[in-house]
Amino acid sequence: MTGRDGGADLSPPPGESPIVVLVRPQLAENIGAVARAMGNGGLFHLRLVAPRDGWPQPYAWRAAAGADRILEAARVFPDVASAVADCHRVLATCPRPRHVIIPVLTARAAAEELRAIAARGLRAAVLFGPERAGLDAEDLARADTLVRYPLNPVFMSLNLAQAVMVLAYEWWTAADTTPPRVLMTNETRPATKAQLESFLDRLVAELDASGFLDHAQKRPGMIRNLRHWFERGEVTEQELRTLHGVVTELSRGRMRRGRPE
Repeated sequence: MTGRDGGADLSPPPGESPIVVLVRPQLAENIGAVARAMGNGGLFHLRLVAPRDGWPQPYAWRAAAGADRILEAARVFPDVASAVADCHRVLATCPRPRHVIIPVLTARAAAEELRAIAARGLRAAVLFGPERAGLDAEDLARADTLVRYPLNPVFMSLNLAQAVMVLAYEWWTAADTTPPRVLMTNETRPATKAQLESFLDRLVAELDASGFLDHAQKRPGMIRNLRHWFERGEVTEQELRTLHGVVTELSRGRMRRGRPE
């Protein structure tokens, strides 16, 4: 069962990576949405434990948005024990762990743990429970670590795909090198301090000539305000060229107005 065009070119990364195990999933659309979330976060291995309506299910492919290969490679198991039998570590999502002594990690800490497990060449699985009730006590007994998302305590409701997406995102960003902040400059680049200083000198000179800075007591503070304004952001070379053009035209207009008719 495949999508119309075979979907995105998704394939498992080399080495070990976490296995997403959906325990008794109820809706095909949710399984497809989970595959989509996995593709977003660089996860590939999907296992289904006793899906309510059997497998495969065409509606899953419709909801996967091109993550067809994840669905095609999905494996089906009759119970949790067989689904995790070849794993070295098993984590389980659990909103409210009770009456159990076991490590509990946030999604971010779980992702870091999963990265460390994979780096050792070990296989790990993460259990996600049925849409309505989540994992039961017997399911949780198969896990060595629980994962609990720190969300708004008065409303922690997530659907199945959202729960997988949170973990997939943390898994991806745990190894991602994207800078947390960038300035999109396209074909230009940030101006140097020397270029900015040259523009500010010219601007102040023109403001002096126009009489804008005639108030002797206020002049230093006004110049500082202008400097702070331009220094605060990363002004680009193209923006400085535009500002130079603005000052030029203002200066020409002032000189034209000063000429006798």
